[in-house]
Amino acid sequence: MKLQSKFFVSMLLALILLTGWFTPAYADVVSVSPGSIVNDVDRTITVSGSSFLDPSVVYLNGVALATTFVSDTELSAVVPAGFATGSHAVTVDTTAGSASLVVSAPSPTATPTPTLTPTPTFTPTPTSTPVFGRPQVVISSYTASAVAQAGKKFNISIRFANSGTLNAVNTQAVFSSSDVVPTGTGGVLALGSISMGGSVDAAQTFLTAYSTSGKRVVVIDVTLTYYDEDGTSYSDKFTLSVAAKSESTSSNSGNGSDSGGSYVAATPSGNTAQLVITGYSSDIEPLQPGQKFKLGVTVQNMGKTSAKRVTMIMGGGSADSGSGTPQAGGVSGGSGEFTNFAPLGTSNVQALGEIPAGATLQFWQSLVVNVSTTPGAYPVKITFSYINSKGEMVNDEQVITLLVYSLPYLDVSFYSPPEPFFVEQPGALPIQIVNLGKRSTILGNMRIETADGMIEPSTTLVGSLDPGGYFTFDSLFTPDKIGELNLIVTIEYTDDFNQPRTVTKTLDVSVEEGFIDPAMEGMEGTETFVETEESFLQKVWRFALGVLGLDSNPSSNGAPSGEPFDDEIPVPAPSGGGGGKG
Repeated sequence: MKLQSKFFVSMLLALILLTGWFTPAYADVVSVSPGSIVNDVDRTITVSGSSFLDPSVVYLNGVALATTFVSDTELSAVVPAGFATGSHAVTVDTTAGSASLVVSAPSPTATPTPTLTPTPTFTPTPTSTPVFGRPQVVISSYTASAVAQAGKKFNISIRFANSGTLNAVNTQAVFSSSDVVPTGTGGVLALGSISMGGSVDAAQTFLTAYSTSGKRVVVIDVTLTYYDEDGTSYSDKFTLSVAAKSESTSSNSGNGSDSGGSYVAATPSGNTAQLVITGYSSDIEPLQPGQKFKLGVTVQNMGKTSAKRVTMIMGGGSADSGSGTPQAGGVSGGSGEFTNFAPLGTSNVQALGEIPAGATLQFWQSLVVNVSTTPGAYPVKITFSYINSKGEMVNDEQVITLLVYSLPYLDVSFYSPPEPFFVEQPGALPIQIVNLGKRSTILGNMRIETADGMIEPSTTLVGSLDPGGYFTFDSLFTPDKIGELNLIVTIEYTDDFNQPRTVTKTLDVSVEEGFIDPAMEGMEGTETFVETEESFLQKVWRFALGVLGLDSNPSSNGAPSGEPFDDEIPVPAPSGGGGGKG
């Protein structure tokens, strides 16, 4: 009994020893990299140590992380965004050690505040609008050498300045007046280039060729034309005034002096509002005679000051050009051009309010295309009248272009009801095209297509059709299934601006189940030919008929034609009884 107890104890000790040999050591965490993270997004950390197993799980303060086994000394784990901030212990399964990871919140400036962009109510035709800049040549000052007096000359010295943001190229000044006549230059001065912020001095001589009786001043108009460096042209008009001396007085001022004087030009200095159309489109494309549509226009103030009390005049017009606030009835919009496009629903005048510098405004105008308008490109004038920063009424006129088409109005149908169609049996397609428009049209190829059978022929050239004219085309359609089938008819043509277009119509046909012709399959009661072998007597009979010139062809049953027997030829019996001698 004692021997058995000792044996049992020995075996138990050996089992315990063997179990200690095969039990793996616990994993040991040595370090974590990086040691500090920000919890704004998912972050990946690397845990280094020893005796890692595959798979192993990394814990952050007891929270399991998504872990990737790299090697027995390295693990990769993902710390999710928004994890609690602070210092956390990093462990692996049941580890003999741990490391520390610091999680912090992002800086307040790390997450920018999103900018909300309002949804526009109207999207005009896309245009490439660069940052605005233009030359702006003005008359900053001018001086007259003497007063205007009948029969005498005087000079005007003028300073032209560029107040814009680009250089002015090929600047030219043209003088005109009903009171005085320019001399020496023909009334034209070539000023050349004027750099941004620069100025040019010029002089022009005038002759007072007409009487100045009763006049205190004479008026001279100056029209400036120039370009920017990209070739865009500009034009401005200015008014000069010079004191006049009446022939009945010795001096305009009463002191006998004929000297002129210095003046400040009564023209804008360039630091003003300027309304420009940056895009436009219609809600219906293409436009055709008699069509009603809405024209959407985007206007932008590209000047440096606000445009107040803006009035839009479709078709062209103007507001009261005097300074100050416009009075009732001061807008003239009835003299515009409305031959091809006329306002509909509202007048051609709209009050748009104030447009600040750099701001954009969008508006709609209901119009109708005149039924008598022929296809073409038509310019449409739009005037913006507003009050600038100086209280002056300004009219900005611009032109847009609208395209008018006259597309064919066609009816595609069957000129007679088609016969019933049966599966896998050809049937006629009596197709007809009728020009329902008010003008002739030239059509190209017509093509008939379907996915449910075969059409032959399927294409043809149509040609010219007068108003009310028609074109017919007959084709064969072999359907391959029953039911309501669609035939797609496509007609090609070229529009008024030489662009290829197509007219597509769908024709519906009904297809029924096919039938079997009884004559093809055999009918009840018809005889079936059975070939049989002729007998010897039948062959002799046919030979005899042939010798006599009769039909000796075999019949359907093998006997000669007209043969009164089937198998044997009957032998006639000799005639009545004998007789003796008389």
